[in-house]
Amino acid sequence: MTAGHYTDLLWDAVLRGDEYSAVDVVVDALRDGLEPEAVLLEVIGAVQQRVGLEWAANRLSVAQEHAATAINERVISTLSLTSGRHGGERGRVTVACVDGEWHALPARLLAEVLRLRGFTVDYLGAQVPAAHLVTHLHRTGPDAVALSSSIATRLPTAHATITACQAAGVPVIVGGRAFGTDGRYARLLGADAWAPDARTAAETLADGLPDPAHPHAQPMDDLPHLSDQEYTLVTRSAPRLVATVLDRLPERVPAMAGYDDDQRRHTAEDVRHIVDFLSVALYTGDAELFEHFLGWTAEVLEARSVPVAVLRPVLDLLGDELRDFTRASELLRRATTFPALTGGAGTPVPAGAVTEGADSTTLHRTGRPA
Repeated sequence: MTAGHYTDLLWDAVLRGDEYSAVDVVVDALRDGLEPEAVLLEVIGAVQQRVGLEWAANRLSVAQEHAATAINERVISTLSLTSGRHGGERGRVTVACVDGEWHALPARLLAEVLRLRGFTVDYLGAQVPAAHLVTHLHRTGPDAVALSSSIATRLPTAHATITACQAAGVPVIVGGRAFGTDGRYARLLGADAWAPDARTAAETLADGLPDPAHPHAQPMDDLPHLSDQEYTLVTRSAPRLVATVLDRLPERVPAMAGYDDDQRRHTAEDVRHIVDFLSVALYTGDAELFEHFLGWTAEVLEARSVPVAVLRPVLDLLGDELRDFTRASELLRRATTFPALTGGAGTPVPAGAVTEGADSTTLHRTGRPA
């Protein structure tokens, strides 16, 4: 049987929320001769990727997505126990997620692949604070750190973590969607290596990472544009920006006058999310990061039958508040010219449209490309 056959079986089990059938699929795949690494990446990994795509298309709820991820986590545990112990002759690697990063499954898949390939692995899981990670490095002395992040808003934290690990003398390989499909943010933030997938990461680590090139670098050594302080000032003023936009938004979206407390709370979360992505675009100096987020969000809104034009008033109001910030103003100006966001004049905006789709809230739950 091919990996695709078992992928379909696991997808059916996950969709039904049937943990026992999901475990049976993995056990059967191993019994029928499929390599454990292929089960991890071509079956479990493929199903998890489909979960994200189906959620984005509004064919899975948030609850279904979380349930599917939990089942896949337990299936990985079964596979790990079934495939047995493997030696640590290839070195020791610490695998962790950036602080604030809850999407741990990609890191877990990498950890299991590394174990299968003969590494000793310390898997630390989701959202590991940099200080605790460095303490662990001093205690265990690994050959490398593998750092994972899926959400671009965690890039400033990732940068600080990369720098802290390198200062401890441990090289860092990074991966995950946060670092870009081409690894551009890995290079920008001074990581020692980047890998687009678990197999490439394992091969890179097997070859060995060089000692950190700049073990005492500071953020502005990598990102000199931070000297204008726009990232710092926008980040510090984020609560005020959100409050001001919320106060003025009913002028642009009259239906907000009828919002209840929950709708206003969700709208505040939505606006904060936009400010966070604007901030990280200022940090990286990359306008495409903000534009990609808005374009992806527009697709998700459209899948939920929410008029994309609801984004424009928020961007305009942020532009008013940040008119004295050169880079932020340019980012917002470019964003408002996006064809996907211009919409049509007079496009009706239903009550709650900024935060609600056909059957779920949207923007504050769309901030992580799946």
